[in-house]
Amino acid sequence: MPGTRSRTIKRSPFDQVQQVFIYIIVAAFALMTLLPFIYVIAGSFATERELTERSFFLIPRQFSLNAYEYILNAGDVLRGLKNSFIVALVGTCINMFLSTTLAYPLSRTYFKGRNFLMMMVLICLLFPAGMVPMYMLVANGLKLKNSFWALWLPGGINMFNMIIIKNYFQGIPQELEEAARIDGANDLNIFVRIFLPLSKPALASVSLFYAVSHWNAYFNAMMYISDMSKEVVQIALRRIIFLTSMVTMDSGFDWGAFGLPPEKAVKMATTVVATIPMLMLYPFIQKYFTQGVMIGSVKG
Repeated sequence: MPGTRSRTIKRSPFDQVQQVFIYIIVAAFALMTLLPFIYVIAGSFATERELTERSFFLIPRQFSLNAYEYILNAGDVLRGLKNSFIVALVGTCINMFLSTTLAYPLSRTYFKGRNFLMMMVLICLLFPAGMVPMYMLVANGLKLKNSFWALWLPGGINMFNMIIIKNYFQGIPQELEEAARIDGANDLNIFVRIFLPLSKPALASVSLFYAVSHWNAYFNAMMYISDMSKEVVQIALRRIIFLTSMVTMDSGFDWGAFGLPPEKAVKMATTVVATIPMLMLYPFIQKYFTQGVMIGSVKG
């Protein structure tokens, strides 16, 4: 329209060159990140002979599902996936309940004992108990060995994640809380109906942190879970990798009806199996991720 001032910002030639240079650097880093993972996916569908002959490829010459068939047949991967899903889902719910209910009073300046509790939080953050005392408490004191509670309770609250939620709560305007109190709302109503709905970015981001930590919980599962019916997928995959590695050490080992396993392809397939479920979560919470973490991190 005549007389309408264009809102497009004109960039100088130097700015345009600088922007192109930044795009090239970002694209290079993206390729450096993606190529190894694409190679692992391609290798999981390749034959053992191709993995031995070719050092690097992105598309296998001969498509093969032997590695995945071996994983599904030789190990209890499906049972491990089910247990890991239960551990991650229930564990994340417990983590979020404990973290939000602690973060809310710590975010209120009028809460008595706020400074003392915050000091205890910082002490726990800076001086963790250590592996041996934690094992003695969980296994001998609480008798939680071979129970999923041994994976849920020791990390019930991650102090770093709790502080992110607390800082996000502090950014919510105090006028909303005051208006709700005038209407007769108590702390529980304010927490459930105002703070939690307005904190979706932070809650989604922290939920992802907790879910990933539970999914990758290999060491705790190895220490506390010895019952095979309760082992998580990381332990099941570790046993498969160990068995396939034995082919190089003991050529006379009896592999049963499945024959010699494709060792390299199996290692890559286990990486894919352990990674893909968590990657599927990212698209659903990506829009919350940056906003939730950045706002919750910088407001003190």
